[in-house]
Amino acid sequence: MESQPWQAKNDRIRADYLAAKRGNPERFAAPLNLSWSNWGFGMEPLETSVKRLAQHGVQYIELHGNRYGEDLGYKPADARKTLADHGVRVGGICGMFSTDNDLSSNRGVVRQRAIDYIRRTIDQAVDFEAKYILVVPAAVGRPDPIDAMEFDRSVETLRIVADDFSQAGIRAAIEPIRSAEVSIVHTFAEAERYIEAVNSPGVQHINGDVYHMLVEESHIAETLVRHGKRLTNLHLADTNRCALGDGMLDVDTLMMALYLVGYNNDACFCTPEPLGPGGAPYPAMYGRPDPAALDALVARTVSHWKAREACVRGL
Repeated sequence: MESQPWQAKNDRIRADYLAAKRGNPERFAAPLNLSWSNWGFGMEPLETSVKRLAQHGVQYIELHGNRYGEDLGYKPADARKTLADHGVRVGGICGMFSTDNDLSSNRGVVRQRAIDYIRRTIDQAVDFEAKYILVVPAAVGRPDPIDAMEFDRSVETLRIVADDFSQAGIRAAIEPIRSAEVSIVHTFAEAERYIEAVNSPGVQHINGDVYHMLVEESHIAETLVRHGKRLTNLHLADTNRCALGDGMLDVDTLMMALYLVGYNNDACFCTPEPLGPGGAPYPAMYGRPDPAALDALVARTVSHWKAREACVRGL
């Protein structure tokens, strides 16, 4: 029986992975860095979240970019102590972009809020020695375009703070999000076009998300290979946006693609963000946490990820 197109792509990536591993096994010695995006834990204290991740062997965290004002957000000294006590380091900061701080807005006051928020978040990233900040070009939860100039306004606004990323040594990671949630930049190719339009050394990277890729890309692993040199963080959830292992995601081929592009390095992270199915997910950040459910979510995801990575690395 003839292979389906996606199967042929899987086979090609597997063959390339095995050939590269045989030719240069040292490239594949280090495992992938497993992190976790904590804003989906809702109003849970950071201490509780970090302790849970440490108990399940997760060494990195993507912190909620919650410095929404001078009086808001994690207190650096206290948060750094919490992280150090449990041996967890910050991989990056999950920038949160809504209609309140929309880079593409046609209202100057809103774009100024986005600029101010990014500058505070860069300071937050420096406080925690983060590698990247996730940046969304338009508001999450607003899929309908304002007008035909959104892309241009977003680029113009981000350029204002682009040098701030460079000066701080922080990567701006542009996240393509499915068209059901945002109005512009839905694919890796569109994120690349956006990065080229900004044209700044500080804005050169992509934050991927496999859930969005399921509906916007033709093949997840092939896209990772094609654009992998720009990728610095990859959000993970299964095909139902739940724990890894609860759906049909081909984790093995995804991992092979990441190893092929040299993703197993200290500036790149694989970060579960299983938010559950539905529309705009931002309400989850202020939801009431269910500790038992969150414990099970982390346990299931980490166990599945580590089991599959052991299989892939053992090939």
